[in-house]
Amino acid sequence: MTETRPVPPVDDPVPAPHDTRRRGLGRVLAETGYALTAFPIGLVGFVLVLTGFAVGAPLAVLVVGLPVLALTAAVARGFAHLERSRMRRMLDREAPTPTYAAARPGDGWFRRVVTPLRDPQAWLDMVGAVLAFATGTLAFVAVLSCWAVVLGGLTYWFWQQWLPDDPDNHSLAELLGLGDGRGAESALNLVLGLLALALLPWVVRLVVLLHAGLAEALLCSRASLQAEVRRATGGRDAARDAEARSLRRLERDIHDGPQQRLVRLAMDIGRARHQLEKDPERAREALDAAYTQARDAIDELRALSRGIAPPLLVDRGLGPALEELVGRADAEVELRIDPDLAHGLAPHVETALYFVVAEGMTNVAKHAGAATVLVQVEREGHIVAANVADDGVGGAHQGKGSGLAGLEQRVRGLGGRLLLSSPAGGPTVLRAEVPLDG
Repeated sequence: MTETRPVPPVDDPVPAPHDTRRRGLGRVLAETGYALTAFPIGLVGFVLVLTGFAVGAPLAVLVVGLPVLALTAAVARGFAHLERSRMRRMLDREAPTPTYAAARPGDGWFRRVVTPLRDPQAWLDMVGAVLAFATGTLAFVAVLSCWAVVLGGLTYWFWQQWLPDDPDNHSLAELLGLGDGRGAESALNLVLGLLALALLPWVVRLVVLLHAGLAEALLCSRASLQAEVRRATGGRDAARDAEARSLRRLERDIHDGPQQRLVRLAMDIGRARHQLEKDPERAREALDAAYTQARDAIDELRALSRGIAPPLLVDRGLGPALEELVGRADAEVELRIDPDLAHGLAPHVETALYFVVAEGMTNVAKHAGAATVLVQVEREGHIVAANVADDGVGGAHQGKGSGLAGLEQRVRGLGGRLLLSSPAGGPTVLRAEVPLDG
């Protein structure tokens, strides 16, 4: 009797990364450091970039200003890299770095000088360096003032003893009618310190969001756009490669299978025609062989058609097609499919999900040695996810063979992703996430 292990949950086969973001006092201190250092860094960047631009721009018409502008762009890029690094380390933000334009090998000196100036990000870096001085100054003043009120108010009771006590001077507590003397003044400053302490996280967060938000918009937004373009281009290339790979495999399979059988069929029928009158018995044997070849060719063509688009999937949708697919498995398979997804999906999305499950079931049959399998197709927000989980021996890898590699290209071509978790000893979870709009 085969020993079975429980099928693992398939909610997320890839463990979520540990959340390392700062909380509480640690976050306030990190944001305080970010705000206080924004002013000196912004001041240096403002002076260098504005001076370089003021010198280089008027002289650009005489060409001699172009190297000055290029050097200014390089300086601004350095400050942009520094700001992104500060955002990552001190604020735990992603802050992606955009791809900068670079001169090609063999370009002359003039093109090497001009290339950085043709990059929109270079000008965004310079604008960011100038505006960072304004927002950095605001952040520095606001945070420093707030911390001064907090620390001064909470410790006033201690250091007030060294303040001169002049009878002609009226304290703030006395002016507010709260009483006279050091006790009333200490109590008032303590209340102010506690109030500033309560407001401190909000003040720090507000000015940090202003400064970092501007920096993110100017220094990181193009990186997101570039990443989106790369994903779209990569998805298009992956779809093109997957289609070419499928066509080559189909051509090879037709050549090695049905085509050879049809050639043999033609030869058997031709031999039967010549032997029909002379040797009817041998003609009957040739016709029997031709019948066998025709039947095998039909079976192979039917199998190849499943690899293109299964007729049941085309005629009745994803639900019946998956039921028919898992019904052929030797292992015990549980199929869970969202009723809303059984029909109504785009054809290319249905096809991709079908082949994900088909590839998962093929791996189960050939390599996993699994006793139980869970196939689950459900909607998760704007995506539809297909999971195939088994209790087999594991060890599956996308680099082994062309099945999973080709499947990954097919899914990526639709803007989705293919995830695989298969440690040695099992269990194995194959998961595909495809956007509903494909």
